[in-house]
Amino acid sequence: MRNIFRSGRVRAFAARAAIATGAALVASAALANNVIVLNSAEATLSLIDENTHQVVGTVPTGKEPHHLMPTPDSSSLIVANSVSNNLMFVDPKTGAFQRWVQDIEDPYQLGFSPDKKWFVSTGLRLDRLDIYHFDGKNLSVAKRLPLATMPSHIAFTNDSSTAFISLQVSGEIAAIDLPTQTVKWKMKVGKVPAGVWLTPGDKYLLVGMTGADYVAVVDWRNQKVVKTITTGKGAHNFRSMVDGKHVLVSNRVANTISIIDEDTLTNVGDITGLLPGPDDMELSADKKYLWVTFRFAKHVGVIDLANRKLIETIKVGRSPHGIYFYNRAPVTAPNGA
Repeated sequence: MRNIFRSGRVRAFAARAAIATGAALVASAALANNVIVLNSAEATLSLIDENTHQVVGTVPTGKEPHHLMPTPDSSSLIVANSVSNNLMFVDPKTGAFQRWVQDIEDPYQLGFSPDKKWFVSTGLRLDRLDIYHFDGKNLSVAKRLPLATMPSHIAFTNDSSTAFISLQVSGEIAAIDLPTQTVKWKMKVGKVPAGVWLTPGDKYLLVGMTGADYVAVVDWRNQKVVKTITTGKGAHNFRSMVDGKHVLVSNRVANTISIIDEDTLTNVGDITGLLPGPDDMELSADKKYLWVTFRFAKHVGVIDLANRKLIETIKVGRSPHGIYFYNRAPVTAPNGA
């Protein structure tokens, strides 16, 4: 298997972008605690000082950066440039450019398995799932798996044996056996499934129905939808509240965020008064503030969770999607919830 992290020829586009990146970050690279926002329709990322809420830099990326995630050791933040077919590594605290990894075809959503042995990338426009071995530093291709139609979001079981992939056009969830890199099963779940989330103990798989107004509750072991939780139109993506009990779901069409109780599988409250297209979310380390990208409004918002109110909006680029900051609450609770 070839090592895709090896040193290699950097395309002219990447070289120019890297030079531009360095110039753009002269003033901001020394700043810590930057919020990093991907502007997918502008091929840029915005850097926002987490304390002052001021935009301190705009950095070129590849074409259509949608999602991002830190490496397991948190030394880098990976930006997936889906149309440019590459990954951009930046400093997770400042956003300063580190390096490119080329020849990663159509990386849309990314994920490391909990045991850190597997790296998975969905190819939304190529109808494909790319699975890589990860040795702690380098990636090598394990398998490129055809997976129609429009593979989107990813969730892993805690034992790293299975990855669940939402298929937006076919309205299905696919269960992937990671050790063999094969499709174990597919099942229909509803119209335009997107975000996927496992409840504590991997009991149920929650699926946001972007083509509807609910979250589907899937008994994945028996391949059955056992309940639907009404949230709002365009139920899309999830973010844990890291209390072992609640998870948030953004409703992109209703312009709300719902709070789901993972024990009772009910909607226990909605955050309203938001800008159009709430999408990806990030939670402050003290769990008091939720940051959210407004996909259709060119803004990022800050929500006071105690009052469930939007308290500030910050203008960024077109179609803001992925969001991350280093000083954040964990994605899951300490007990694995």
